[in-house]
Order: sequence, then structure tokens, then C-alpha cells
Amino acid sequence: MKSEANEVMYKMAEFLLKKMQENGLISAEEREKITVLNIETFSPELAKVYL
Repeated sequence: MKSEANEVMYKMAEFLLKKMQENGLISAEEREKITVLNIETFSPELAKVYL
């Protein structure tokens, strides 16, 4: 159950990052850095696919 929850939280965080970049709140470089941190934080099972 925990791995599924981490996967969902990771995808939600990535969705929000995408919206923030689209609205000019963060740059592409910032998004990439935050994505790496999100993978470390949420440890999604499909992390290799996301990078």
C-alpha cells in the first residue's frame, strides 16, 4: 500500500511542477532539480521510467 501511495504523491507533485513551469513560476532547470528531489523523497517504483 505504501508504494502505491508514494507513486500517487510523486505523480501529483510532478503535475504541480508542470503547472508551475507552464505559468512561469519556475524554470525548466528548477523543475529538473525538484524532480530529482521528488524521486528521492517519494521513491516511486517506476523512477527509472520517469528519468
